[in-house]
Amino acid sequence: MSLHDATAPARLTLVQRIRSFGWGLLVLLSLVAGTGFLILYSAANGSLSPWANAQMIRFAIGGVLMIVIGLTDLKLWLKLAYPLYGMAFLLLLAVEIMGDIGMGAQRWIDLGFFQIQPSEVMKIAIVLALARYFHGRTAEDVGRPVTLLPPLVMVLLPALLVLRQPDLGTTGMLILGAGAMFFAAGVRAWKFIVVLALFGAMVPVGWTMLHEYQRQRVLTFMDPSRDPLGAGYHITQSKIALGSGGVTGKGFMQGTQSHLSFLPEKQTDFIFTMYAEEFGLIGGIALLILFISVVMYALSVSLRARTVFGRLVAVGVGSTFFLYYFINIAMVMGLIPVVGVPLPLVSYGGTAMLTLMIAFGLLACVNTHRDVQLRRQPGLEGY
Repeated sequence: MSLHDATAPARLTLVQRIRSFGWGLLVLLSLVAGTGFLILYSAANGSLSPWANAQMIRFAIGGVLMIVIGLTDLKLWLKLAYPLYGMAFLLLLAVEIMGDIGMGAQRWIDLGFFQIQPSEVMKIAIVLALARYFHGRTAEDVGRPVTLLPPLVMVLLPALLVLRQPDLGTTGMLILGAGAMFFAAGVRAWKFIVVLALFGAMVPVGWTMLHEYQRQRVLTFMDPSRDPLGAGYHITQSKIALGSGGVTGKGFMQGTQSHLSFLPEKQTDFIFTMYAEEFGLIGGIALLILFISVVMYALSVSLRARTVFGRLVAVGVGSTFFLYYFINIAMVMGLIPVVGVPLPLVSYGGTAMLTLMIAFGLLACVNTHRDVQLRRQPGLEGY
């Protein structure tokens, strides 16, 4: 069926949306989150509080949001893409003015009943905004450098604000995730090579702009033994825990590095290390298979989507999820510097959990409407 097939439905009924929702995705996410509940229970030494219980409530709320968003009209998110991006950008500006400082960084806004991290919201808002921008543009349009200036500004402005917080990990995720969407939109490979070359030339300047603790992280990454009790302590303990888990692990709630408090941030950044210590190589591979399955699901939705907007949203959500788990696991294994990126749906955290579930709601919405052909409307060219 061609992209503009006149026989394609313009709107689905609620029953049709429910049938084509993509419940398999929700099952996969539940398995990943269930693993997180289990390890958070272990991290609290056999107690649902303070982490596992709160995480289960958040996932339940996120699951409802995902279903609601997945059943809405995809055209609604196309219309709201720019307003949502603008709202996320204003929240980032608000962090500069009234953000709460925690662990040396200013990243949160305290709403009284809930702390929101605007940089997490921006990860999803920028996916919608870029998908909206490239929607309806031809390959010839994308080939013009001037056409790429607005989306580059849309990426770089929030990236600079996030870098100021400072949050190097999220900054990298915003740029790399946007790069995946640029590539999917049809930007030629040679332009990425030019950007990488410029980035390489700016590394010396960027090094001088890093905070001292960020420079220490990079130096420690290159040689953890240079300060084993200081900057290198976290990654050293992480490697010890990973290695001590062996093939089958020490057993549920039997991890020594974590339960004897050698492993830092075991409920957030280093939760994969705790999981691998207790469940070993086999458990780690099983969790990786779940993560990869989610990414493959997103890619399959992208390939089947009949609209540019839907295709790019699926690519954006899939690449964002991939970057979450890739960066976190590479970080705790010592393959990249420690940057503070959580393990998606597993690490304890409110904003990251809810924004990810909203993102998967958008992915489910694309899947639900993958065969829908909407009529052309002013402002929705090519849809």
